[in-house]
Amino acid sequence: MCKCNQDASKTISVDSIYSPMEGTIVKTENMTETEKFFEIKLEEGKPLGDIPGQFVELSIFGIGEAPISVSSSPTKQDQSTFEIVVRNVGMFTAALNKLDVGDKIGVRGPFGRPFPIDDLKGNDLMFVAGGLGIVPLRSLINFVIDRRRDFGAVSILLGCKSPNERLFVDEIDKWSNLTDINYACTVDKADPDWKGNVGVITTLIPGVDLDVNKTYAVVVGPPIMYKFVIKELLKKGVPENKIVLSLERRMKCGLGKCGHCQINDLYVCQDGPTFLYSEIKGLEEAL
Repeated sequence: MCKCNQDASKTISVDSIYSPMEGTIVKTENMTETEKFFEIKLEEGKPLGDIPGQFVELSIFGIGEAPISVSSSPTKQDQSTFEIVVRNVGMFTAALNKLDVGDKIGVRGPFGRPFPIDDLKGNDLMFVAGGLGIVPLRSLINFVIDRRRDFGAVSILLGCKSPNERLFVDEIDKWSNLTDINYACTVDKADPDWKGNVGVITTLIPGVDLDVNKTYAVVVGPPIMYKFVIKELLKKGVPENKIVLSLERRMKCGLGKCGHCQINDLYVCQDGPTFLYSEIKGLEEAL
């Protein structure tokens, strides 16, 4: 994983580390009552140069800055833009959700250690996404689908509180129809139109047939979900060093300067946001 992090750092220019590039919003979509999709084009159409699992620092001049996961895959056809989804939960995200096509925004990055793609190649993959966790995980899922021959069997497990909180519904429907993907979705509470599984996301794991000797599980979701998902994966026999987690919710500046994301001697924004469970299992503050 460290090699992947070193490769990722080469995509960050000296200017972009501290000075935001100018981005232009070229597309927006209200996905739910609280989540909004943005497609952003960088100045002069230059590619972001990210790897799945990384994040950017977005800024609105006079308002502030925040770390936001990149949701688009670097394998997508138009590399002059990248995609994010923002949940309206505070002053900055409220201001961001008011922006529309043509508005400008500052972009620093990409930052962070991405998913260990080189290690995942040739292996079976289980993706476990809870709630907003599908946003960063979508980047890796689409990367794997676009380079399907590089990977083994793929399972996608999605969970959310209710059907109307699902994101990327049309795109996920396409995933579910792929013949080489094992797909399952569950909701905590169904509405009258929901015909799928009802229950927490851990109820989906026992039904997945795994070859634990060549399976990586990639898990992204709310912190409270992790310990229960990890417990089920370990019960299935998935090794601790083949469970990949993202701790991006703890980040702030992206540079390891503010100390907001520090856990003992780790800085999540620099040493992560992706970690193997075996790397952080002893850190109570991490999970």
